[in-house]
Amino acid sequence: MKKLIARSILKTTGWGFEGEIISDPKYVLIAAPHTTNWDLMYMLAIAFEYDIQLSWMGKAELFRGPGGPVMRALGGVPVKRDKARNLVQQMADEFDRRDKMVLAVPPEGTRSHRDHWKSGFYHIARAAGLRIVPGYLDYSRKIAGFGPALTPTDDIGRDMDVLREFYADKVGKYPEKFCPPRLRDETSLAAKN
Repeated sequence: MKKLIARSILKTTGWGFEGEIISDPKYVLIAAPHTTNWDLMYMLAIAFEYDIQLSWMGKAELFRGPGGPVMRALGGVPVKRDKARNLVQQMADEFDRRDKMVLAVPPEGTRSHRDHWKSGFYHIARAAGLRIVPGYLDYSRKIAGFGPALTPTDDIGRDMDVLREFYADKVGKYPEKFCPPRLRDETSLAAKN
């Protein structure tokens, strides 16, 4: 049923998919550019159409009460955001517990313009020993897709250069809200050298 609805949404709105579906059973999926609430609908439609079981992080409070099972059924993974628990380690542990998991992370963290991406996607992938897959919704062409998987290295600047090059021609619904791939960590590391 989900697949039928997804196919109908994609056909009606004129969206397509390009690239290869990643065969890794576990990876961190970058969800960018993220400039509108419509991104979630298209991302889920692509996931349903191509049988990608996406997971996403949500604060633990969202999973309490009657809405909890719905949130989990939609791929939600509850996380505790207090200082006593390390979010990166929580997600690395979640990857360890599962045989398959694709964690979608919008590194901009918001639909508004930011100066930097949040680095959680990068640190989660490194902690879990996984590859990062750049996913995108290009509104200029109405195409969604995946880029080549990236194995994070000890050179965060070089890894981010790869992502900057990949996202250079990807256009969000509101291009002025998109923050090109840049991590605050890069600035910190550059200042130390």
